[in-house]
Amino acid sequence: MKKEMKKEQERAVAQGAVFWIETSDSVSRHYQFHSNGDLSMKVVDDSRTVVHRVVESFLNKFFPSGYPYSVNEGYLRYTQFRALQHFSSAALSVLSTQSLLFAAGLRPTPAQATAVSWVLKDGMQHVGKLICSNLGARMDSEPKLWRILADALYDLGTGLEVLSPLCPHLFLEMAGLGNFAKGMAVVAARATRLPIYSSFAKEGNLSDLFAKGEAISTLFNVVGMGAGIQLASTICSSMQGKMIAGPLLSVIHVYSVIEEMRAAPVNTLNPQRTAMIVADFIKTGKISSPADLRYQEDLIFTGRLIEDAGNVKVGRDLHKVVKPSKLCKLKGVFPEEKFLLCHGKKWTDMVLEHDATGEDALRGWLVAAYAANLEKTDHEPSMTVLQEAYDKMNSVFSTFVSKLQAKGWHTDCFLDGTGSRFAW
Repeated sequence: MKKEMKKEQERAVAQGAVFWIETSDSVSRHYQFHSNGDLSMKVVDDSRTVVHRVVESFLNKFFPSGYPYSVNEGYLRYTQFRALQHFSSAALSVLSTQSLLFAAGLRPTPAQATAVSWVLKDGMQHVGKLICSNLGARMDSEPKLWRILADALYDLGTGLEVLSPLCPHLFLEMAGLGNFAKGMAVVAARATRLPIYSSFAKEGNLSDLFAKGEAISTLFNVVGMGAGIQLASTICSSMQGKMIAGPLLSVIHVYSVIEEMRAAPVNTLNPQRTAMIVADFIKTGKISSPADLRYQEDLIFTGRLIEDAGNVKVGRDLHKVVKPSKLCKLKGVFPEEKFLLCHGKKWTDMVLEHDATGEDALRGWLVAAYAANLEKTDHEPSMTVLQEAYDKMNSVFSTFVSKLQAKGWHTDCFLDGTGSRFAW
């Protein structure tokens, strides 16, 4: 090998070509500029083991360039459960398709009527997509919750399809309802994909992450379909087998999605994450990173109140929060701010102006938390307490925001879903 490399170098020198050798991870590569300006590369020495080569080839095809340094913490765990999710989903899909075909074949109707039923069934999926498209703002605020709901809806739709042979006379109703649920699931899953991938993009490599993530999905969809075909021709050839395998695959599917979402360090500010950040700062004086908070987030009951953060509830309609007669008085407390705070018996309402940013929401949240700590006995904090809380917030806010941004949080916007805002 070395003799061949030496001869090639001598030949390149004789031709006046520019060449160099690069060695990386036990691989030597010969690079050469030709007289026509083309650059060629040839591997001249590779001392890696076969296993090492296979693993590196797999990583190059299915993981972003520069992995693991080009992604945020949790990406490997997310990818592992994503693979399991797509495997179980594809296997379950094969079983549901087999059941649908069986149920359609049992219908005592002409082929033309069956075809019309099939078109109507698919039409229900489009209706589900249209309805779910109106929920985009909620998905921006809580992408993890909606990703889990998407897969739960998908499994519900698939379950109805699997059960359709039990009542073939209701084929259109069950298949249509199943496809309606799956249509909503498809929109929710696609809409939440971008914020999840964005949370892992460490070096602006979002397109690379997306491409490699889809490659993983495709690979395990194919493997899952193979497993589903095998199940459909053996264990699940009977309805009893489907009744056992279907729920088991569905549980694996939903569990995988939940673990995926726990691994994702989403770095945008929504009500729950903002409350958790403020609570940690009030208690310890430290700022939690997205990776620190990911396993503390409540993925299902996202609207929970956090006492250490002042029990703040954001996004309620202004007319439900404050009477018109008190509006000017509340606005006069902090006239330069883009939030209103109204303390109630169980929680403190915060209403934001239309152009309020994440920093405005943080300012209001800190004031509410400091006020709650300063006066826990009264039902309604006095103006003195609010002013003291406001002064305290101002004294720490610039440092607080700088540390937040250093930890990777995006403070330029506040995602409160369809929360109500006001214009003054």
